[in-house]
Amino acid sequence: MMTSSPQKKKGKKQPVASLFIFLAVVAALYGLAFLLAPERSIHALHFGLKMLSRLAPILMLVCLLMFLLNLFIKPDWIQKHVGHDSGLKGFLIAIVSGIISMGPIYAWYGMLKDFHKKGMRPALVAAFLYSRSVKLPLLPLMVYYFGTVYTLVLSFYLVLFSAANGLLTEWLASGKKAEIARRID
Repeated sequence: MMTSSPQKKKGKKQPVASLFIFLAVVAALYGLAFLLAPERSIHALHFGLKMLSRLAPILMLVCLLMFLLNLFIKPDWIQKHVGHDSGLKGFLIAIVSGIISMGPIYAWYGMLKDFHKKGMRPALVAAFLYSRSVKLPLLPLMVYYFGTVYTLVLSFYLVLFSAANGLLTEWLASGKKAEIARRID
């Protein structure tokens, strides 16, 4: 007879504990680095704080955006527009949203994870991420260097393959990867 381990009963407390362990290890490593090379460790600390000050406004904006989206966009809207039965409309929403999205890609991961939990198709998450490679502000520069035809063809293929990549990702995530692994072996 198997008994449940005490770790499973803790539930959500484990990630908090591992966060404090991680912070303690990082603090200890910084302390050790300070003992071994004080000037370099102070320089690294200043660099880290400088990066944090640059990223903090972006992260606060992302948190605000996630809060507003959670407040106004309900799971039924996600199910209807980008859920499993959204079809072509869902792909259009994901691809256009990916193209017009700005900022660093990691800033979108949390929101996409939340949307996925609320019912967004994996294909649409992948299509959103792939279509981010079409950068609207950079298109005029691309036209200048490569020409209009090249820019239009490349942008068309990026959009087309964002949908294909999304479908392939969803297919692989649905359990077909075990079948592929068997065929490879």
